Amino acid sequence: MAWRFVFLSWLLVVALSSVGVAAELQRSEKAAFRVVELTRGLEHPWSVAFLPDGRFLVSERPGRLRLIAADGRLDPRPVGGVPAVVARGQGGLLDVVLHPQFASNGWVYLSYAGGGEGGAGTEVARGRLVGDASGSRLVDLQVIYRQQPKSLGRVHFGSRLVFGGDGMLYITQGDRGEMERAQAPGDLAGKLVRLHDDGRVPADNPWRGVAGARPEAYSTGHRSMQGAALHPQSGALWTHEHGPQGGDEINVIRPGRNYGWPVITYGVNYGLGTKIGVGTHQPGMEQPLYQWTPSIAPSGMAFYTGGRFPGWQGNLFVGALKAQALLRLALDGERVIGEERLLVGQVGRIRDVRQGPDGFLYLLTDAADGRLLRLEPAARP
Repeated sequence: MAWRFVFLSWLLVVALSSVGVAAELQRSEKAAFRVVELTRGLEHPWSVAFLPDGRFLVSERPGRLRLIAADGRLDPRPVGGVPAVVARGQGGLLDVVLHPQFASNGWVYLSYAGGGEGGAGTEVARGRLVGDASGSRLVDLQVIYRQQPKSLGRVHFGSRLVFGGDGMLYITQGDRGEMERAQAPGDLAGKLVRLHDDGRVPADNPWRGVAGARPEAYSTGHRSMQGAALHPQSGALWTHEHGPQGGDEINVIRPGRNYGWPVITYGVNYGLGTKIGVGTHQPGMEQPLYQWTPSIAPSGMAFYTGGRFPGWQGNLFVGALKAQALLRLALDGERVIGEERLLVGQVGRIRDVRQGPDGFLYLLTDAADGRLLRLEPAARP
């Protein structure tokens, strides 16, 4: 019988190592849950996408795209065919999303810091995901967007990708650390960009045909947007962005609007505490829906619409790098009526937050030994 005990013990170890071990019971105001580690050993993971067959695609900032099986096993072979990235500072391989018709066309979209004349800038490429016994790779790679002009800065690339209900691709960006660029109409830095899925500029973009303005731009005056999600009822695009020292913002994006940076902000200059721009308000510039001072350094954002956590229905979840927390925001229309901070200091810097097709919430932690985590409901004792 001893062999049977050893065999069953081995099976238990294998099972736990493949799906992760649930953490202690966590209590939210509206739910009880556990955090399950699916995968570790990811190098500064930035984004996760869910393949129809249950696998995960995860981008690593140094420039690798990884495949993770549904049971959490990390494929040791990176996905081939990924474009070259400039992996310095905040740059590197950033977001990964699937085309809404991925099941029929196979397109995977990547945002990243791309090099060229003048330095680096945010770029977007797409390729078709294929695989065989030799591994997985992207084929038919096309660069569909290049931020211009490029510059030598190491910060504020953005960049989240969202397909809107209109079928268009929305690309969040940053000012590249040169704040005046966010208000320059002929400069793509500090702009939210809207394109067709193949990179063509839509005919109804707000600045198309305006002399001296970039037709790709959809809104302006942004510092560094690292979160974006569609509101489940209105279909509006919500984004969040990093302020300087204070003034991290959530905004509802509307075409042609100016979101103020650096003319208005709730943040101040690092270290000095001095005012930036004219203050917090200016006619013709949008006010944030919500702001954090002190800063939390937000990254990743998802509305919860699943059935696993009924008490979280309609809530907005935001990852926080500096605060090392998951923030749950209760909403009443376009008004935040409550904030709860979960997992404070427990899992590290949270880079991405996604609702999976299974109704669970998934998190990526930004670390040299980064992890893919899943939040699962638990019964209250």
